[in-house]
Amino acid sequence: MSEQPNIHHLTTESRNKQTSSIHTAKTLEILQMINNEDFKVAEAVQQVLPDVETAVDFAFDSFQNKGRLIYAGAGTSGRLGVLDAVECPPTYSVSPEKVIGLMAGGADAFLRASEGIEDHEEAGVEDLKKIGLTANDTLIAIAASGRTPYAAGALKYARKIGAKTVSLTCNKDSDISKEADHSIEVLVGPEVITGSTRMKAATAHKMILNMISTAVMIRVGKVYENLMVDVKISNKKLKERAIGIIQSVTGVSYEIAKETLENANLHVKTAIVMLKTNTDQHRATALLNKADGFIDKAIEHYHST
Repeated sequence: MSEQPNIHHLTTESRNKQTSSIHTAKTLEILQMINNEDFKVAEAVQQVLPDVETAVDFAFDSFQNKGRLIYAGAGTSGRLGVLDAVECPPTYSVSPEKVIGLMAGGADAFLRASEGIEDHEEAGVEDLKKIGLTANDTLIAIAASGRTPYAAGALKYARKIGAKTVSLTCNKDSDISKEADHSIEVLVGPEVITGSTRMKAATAHKMILNMISTAVMIRVGKVYENLMVDVKISNKKLKERAIGIIQSVTGVSYEIAKETLENANLHVKTAIVMLKTNTDQHRATALLNKADGFIDKAIEHYHST
């Protein structure tokens, strides 16, 4: 990727005519301007759903081949990737090693801005080497500008290794799009405050990352109906949520749902299969294992035997 120090041609760096008088606006008017621009984000995301679908397919294939979903970015983009990655284990009981967020500058940069590191392609390469990137993995490199060297370096190395690669940007025909197998260019237009891509661009990217990880988890059986049946129970609130999920699916009383959950070693899927098939924890676990974790298939296996 050729270095382009002049970024003023980028849409994400353009001035927004709708907010040019925001510095003299009253508080409510400021909020209305921001809100009006935010309305445009969901529509922009809708336009790129077919591209998001490809990213989901890549990640799902990686999971099917014992690979991982990896996000890489700098600044706000890196933080969004890390945020999506760290929320997957408690929500879906997936291993922290299956969805990984890499940020230029490492963990310290999440809390304290360390933007200079993003200017080095080698940093992106080194971070992927540290986690042992393989051809079975999917890398999604995030950069609102579409020109961040850290993201470009990560993409180049990942393609060389044979991993599936996706670029996520907010500018058309961006530099890193050329380095990826597939690109998602969500065009949200100029920011409310010129160049402040933590606003519309970041909102669009968070929406898309949520879509990708959620869709993958659904496809690998982490959701039943629209319930998070693989929730990791780590506190009282989540235990209550789990009991409610079991009640919703099976129609049993609170007391029975609670008792079954405890007999299932706090594993919601197992508790549901136990109640749906009137079997014990051992049998329900075997049915789920045979069905690769899918509740409906586990129940079908029970009735077919």
